[in-house]
Amino acid sequence: MQARTNPRPARGPATGSPARLPWWAVVLPVLAFAALLLVMTDPEQAHAASADPGFGRFVERALDQLSY
Repeated sequence: MQARTNPRPARGPATGSPARLPWWAVVLPVLAFAALLLVMTDPEQAHAASADPGFGRFVERALDQLSY
């Protein structure tokens, strides 16, 4: 007795990218990167850095090590 086989569904035309990202999936990481870059370039203007001076020194040392 033979088993039935289901025919394969017809595929659509092969185009570049079948999945599309929503607009926020691209914009949010870019905004987060820009915000972190601004905090790194001028940590004195960040309000959270002024609350704990030890964290500011840590950021300065980390930047010094990265620029070595």
